[in-house]
Amino acid sequence: MGISARLVAIVLLPLALAGCLGSDESGPPSFMEDSSAPQPFPENYHSELLAFMRTYLNNPVGVRDAMMADPVQRTVGGRVRYVSCLRFSEQQSDGTYRPPREQAVLFINGRLDRVLQNASDVCVGVNYQPFPDLEHMSR
Repeated sequence: MGISARLVAIVLLPLALAGCLGSDESGPPSFMEDSSAPQPFPENYHSELLAFMRTYLNNPVGVRDAMMADPVQRTVGGRVRYVSCLRFSEQQSDGTYRPPREQAVLFINGRLDRVLQNASDVCVGVNYQPFPDLEHMSR
């Protein structure tokens, strides 16, 4: 086989193998595609939230007035998802504190997916509890 024939074979082999992979329709439903698929409760939401907030906040030290609501099901983007709401004040670089802000944390397939900045509609009526672990974070 010449060099150009080998090169063509090397380029085409992965494409041919990819065609063999096909989708398996007998697998579990995709939570992203099927809006009727029930979402599992995010069992590790507490530790996932703390790990995420440690990287999300510019300064995770000095958070005040931290409150969290346990995950509840809400409709987000036309799909029922588990959402946990947070309310806290973070320390600014000059030592002052920003007014408390409310954020919603969206879970998909039982795992933390993203933070929703505009949480007013999603977090209405949730039951906030003190979240001292967020106030005691370190770098």
